Amino acid sequence: MTTISTSAFYERSTRAIADLRAQAGALQTAIGTGNRLARSSDDPVAAAQLRRMARAEAFAAVDKGAASRASTDLTLADNALSEFAGQITRARELAVQAANGTLSAAQRGAIGTEIRQIGTELLSLANARDSAGHALFGGNGPGSAYTVDAAGNPVYAGTASAGELPLGDGLNVTRGVTGPEFLNFSASGGPTTLFAAIKGLADALQGAAADPAQAARAALGTLDAGLEAVTTTQTVVGTRLVWIDLASERRTEAGELRAEQQAEVGGADLAETMTRLQQTMTVLEASQASFARLSSLTLFDLLR
Repeated sequence: MTTISTSAFYERSTRAIADLRAQAGALQTAIGTGNRLARSSDDPVAAAQLRRMARAEAFAAVDKGAASRASTDLTLADNALSEFAGQITRARELAVQAANGTLSAAQRGAIGTEIRQIGTELLSLANARDSAGHALFGGNGPGSAYTVDAAGNPVYAGTASAGELPLGDGLNVTRGVTGPEFLNFSASGGPTTLFAAIKGLADALQGAAADPAQAARAALGTLDAGLEAVTTTQTVVGTRLVWIDLASERRTEAGELRAEQQAEVGGADLAETMTRLQQTMTVLEASQASFARLSSLTLFDLLR
């Protein structure tokens, strides 16, 4: 009976010391990582909550990337629209000059040449590229937003819409604008395009109109309508950028709240954990010392 009892005590002691060492190791890991859960089995309910929060964090990262792309592309569009507005304003200034009845045909022809160059600049702007190298004003089209037909007229080759990107919480934002949204407009009672207006004015000043001064005066209203279409689109783009900023602020606030919840659910209380580690180490050291003394007895030596 003595041999069996001593053997059982020996086994219980070694298991207890091993358990204490495991507890000490887990507490040291918790202090090092700041997490109190080493495995889901440590607290299944808390582990499930942490998994849900981790998924939310992953989704938020995806939304952040999409919002960043949309913001970049819309900013590029806004900058390009400002250039469009500048070109139209210059064309209008030239039209005012050309409307002066005292100019010679050569002088109007020179103005027409500059206006034609503005048309070339407008086409280049219309075919600008976004952050991914795609057509900035071509929607989701694979190539250039505008091509030129046999008559030299720009023709839209993109898609009908620019597509949407997610901002989170079920919100989406249209990531850009298409060319026709601001380059097509109505003037003098009918539809037209900015390209047609510029080309028509240049042609009129270079001999296509019987009264080029009157043609220049008539073009002012069309150019004003074109400028209004551009500035209206700028307002739309600006509103979308503000919306993205607001969504980003909400996402940041949600992330901060999620981090606090993660700390509450799965974070280790360092002060408490260090106290428990000290207590565990004290018990472990005492257990090891006691075991060492008992192991030195002759009976233990015989049982080994």
